[in-house]
Amino acid sequence: MALYVIGDTHFSETAGKPMDVFGGAWHDYRAKLLRGLAETMRSEEDMLIICGDLSWGMTLNEALEDFRLLTSFPGKKVLLKGNHDYWWETVSKMQKFFAQNDITDLQFLHNNCIFYKDIALCGTRGWFAESKSAAENERIYKREVLRLEASLSAARAARADAELVAFLHYPPFLPDGEASCFCELLERYGVSRCFYGHLHGEGIRGAVSGMRRGVTYRLISADALSFTPLCIG
Repeated sequence: MALYVIGDTHFSETAGKPMDVFGGAWHDYRAKLLRGLAETMRSEEDMLIICGDLSWGMTLNEALEDFRLLTSFPGKKVLLKGNHDYWWETVSKMQKFFAQNDITDLQFLHNNCIFYKDIALCGTRGWFAESKSAAENERIYKREVLRLEASLSAARAARADAELVAFLHYPPFLPDGEASCFCELLERYGVSRCFYGHLHGEGIRGAVSGMRRGVTYRLISADALSFTPLCIG
């Protein structure tokens, strides 16, 4: 019985956008991911958090085979939204779609918290400047901060003595490495660890890792983990 995390799996069973085109570490990445999942997810009591960018599917139907591939492994899986998860809908719509397709072991970390033993799993997509207007970037940034606080607050209300562990898709740091409002929230709520994805290639080298102001940070994008989920509990 163990808790694992990985991000940016970018499965593409039917979307026709395999990451092999990027070469390097991504060559034959599907086989590497399947091997990594087989080596870790061995019990129905295991749990895996995927920190966004699960699938290249543009719709739920296009991502269906990616979901089914994930459910072929034992254990529960918790999904977090990434910037490339274009299939993502409202939670109610996604739950209905899963029920219609007999998918029972996937759940969502979105405006909520999920418990694994005495660990409260909290999180949201996060945000940093993309190709949008300054006003739009600010709106999304503030919304994501509120979603993270809602998740952390729910965890504290449910179990005051639980260890809080946070999961984000985007790094919780500004491009220059300075702390963002996300970091401030993690510190204020006493989060012990924060795992994030999104960064690849050269970005892996510059990723913030280790303890800062009481919170331990770790990059867990698939290529940063050699395509094998990291055991965190």
